[in-house]
Amino acid sequence: MPNSATDDAEYDLAVIGAGVAGLTGAVTAAELGLSVALLDSSAQPGGQFYRHPAPALGATRPQALHHDWSTFTALRRRLADSGVTLLAGHHVWTVVRAPTSGLWDVHAVTGADGDGECPVRVRARAVLLATGAYERHLPFPGWTLPGVVGAGGAQAMLKSGLVLPGAGTSSARAGVAAPPAGAKPAAGPRVVVAGSGPLLLAVAASLAKAGARVPAVVEASSYLGYARHPRTLAANAHKAAEAARHGAALLRHGVRLRTRSAVTQVHGSDRVAAVTVSRLDRDWRPVRGSGRRIACDALAVGFGLVPQLELATGLGCATRRAQDGSHVLVLDAQQQTSVPGIWAAGETGGIGGAQLAHAEGEMAGIAIAARLAGHRAPAGSGRVRALRRRRDRMRAFASVMAAVHAPGAGWSRWLDDTTDVCRCEEVSAGRIREAVADLGARDARTVKLLTRAGMGWCQGRICGAAVACLAAEGREERPPVPAERRPLAVPVRLDVLAARTGTTAPDPGDPQENAAENH
Repeated sequence: MPNSATDDAEYDLAVIGAGVAGLTGAVTAAELGLSVALLDSSAQPGGQFYRHPAPALGATRPQALHHDWSTFTALRRRLADSGVTLLAGHHVWTVVRAPTSGLWDVHAVTGADGDGECPVRVRARAVLLATGAYERHLPFPGWTLPGVVGAGGAQAMLKSGLVLPGAGTSSARAGVAAPPAGAKPAAGPRVVVAGSGPLLLAVAASLAKAGARVPAVVEASSYLGYARHPRTLAANAHKAAEAARHGAALLRHGVRLRTRSAVTQVHGSDRVAAVTVSRLDRDWRPVRGSGRRIACDALAVGFGLVPQLELATGLGCATRRAQDGSHVLVLDAQQQTSVPGIWAAGETGGIGGAQLAHAEGEMAGIAIAARLAGHRAPAGSGRVRALRRRRDRMRAFASVMAAVHAPGAGWSRWLDDTTDVCRCEEVSAGRIREAVADLGARDARTVKLLTRAGMGWCQGRICGAAVACLAAEGREERPPVPAERRPLAVPVRLDVLAARTGTTAPDPGDPQENAAENH
């Protein structure tokens, strides 16, 4: 299982992303006879879901922080036995079709932050995009204070660093690292968990188990929305069981669940000291006079996940709008995108969780192996039929989940004019509203040009949705947020670009490019 590759090494399949979908797709394709390169920016496989501590931290029971750890250990065994070339610490910045060979050129930079000295190019007959997702952030007064972290970020801190938000020391309460002999466990930090989506329950349960005190889980939506889809719930009973496990854990730790509520302000001078929690109406507008303060040391907040599509949209892959307003890839029954030779699995097709990613990764691996062998995937085989039924069942639940937790249009009422919306460029809500009201901006792109909102290090990944909503504030019909299309998926030094002469970028006039624009 090598960790490096000679520049311009050729494979049958390049898999981008070593989370559940990418791992499953890579080992499935390799077991069916393909040569496979698996690229991921992290130092070890597992993605966000199976993020785990580095060996140097001495964690004795990393499985204590995970659900279904046995699935990951099985994937790691298959990976070790498969002959897949694992390229860890590789940040893929673009994928292009080689003009002469017809192969796909996958360009990456190495290093912890993509700052390695040697750029790498991997060539492949097919590409599987398993790039996962990142958190959706909605700003509110005080969200830039130290101690405010993403909900998924809080879970990542715990899983990979054994650290709790609001605490300066490693956690020993989770059973993954032994406390010093004779030491008494200190009272953990107080961490409010807020936002929307099922991830909040998992995060709160993990933090409480690891020793944090969780005063409340604050959910902006209502779980009663699931009750309108009884057939989908019945077909996905494992999801209800998972929610029940998290709920039972929260009850054991005395954690209060507040629905139809949101953190609308964070208080503190140099770090978080308290939050204001307000009741919300059905459009997520704060109910006047409903704010209540909760003292805390940290806030873990997130409003669900959105697919990471920079590479896909750069290739011209068609997208569609999901029920929560995010863009997801259009995929056929075999997980292929609208661009021939490019497949996708996992969160790129819509946020659905690890089990769905596992099924889609296996389906993609089977389909790619069949296509490269010159025949159709065995759609009639028992295994493929079972995978398709499982995928469709879980995709239906994912659609319900997206609809239930879709942000309401009234969330922008949380903001005062001094609230920073774009943290990188320090652009406030007031400046964005001024660009709309006084300078005639009517969309996020124009706001960006007038204020620099979205031009910073994150390139709008954090603030893009908020800027688009503010640009449409006060209009009866809010335009959809366009799918971002960028030639570079991650920051790249100019000398790396200069060294890669002779490659071609997607043609802006290509019909598949236009298809992505039109969705």
